[in-house]
Amino acid sequence: MTREAGRRDGLDQQAVLLVAGLADLAVSTLGSAVGSVRGLLRRSDTAELAAEAESELVARGRLVLDRYAAVPPAHLEILARHALDRKAADGI
Repeated sequence: MTREAGRRDGLDQQAVLLVAGLADLAVSTLGSAVGSVRGLLRRSDTAELAAEAESELVARGRLVLDRYAAVPPAHLEILARHALDRKAADGI
């Protein structure tokens, strides 16, 4: 067996181990999520929790849109407003 063949086998084995590890992580995370959902469904205030979650998601959505969708004012526009404010304050 050449060195290249040995490396390839090692890389193949490493890839398989990585995929198996990711699959195990996904299954355990999914199991935890299902357990959490079952616990939430047993609560008596599920409707209130859902309403709070909805309002929180709406608030988060607004924050994201404000952060990424809003176009900031032009730099020269801001400078012009400051200049006008100074002139008005000086009484010119």
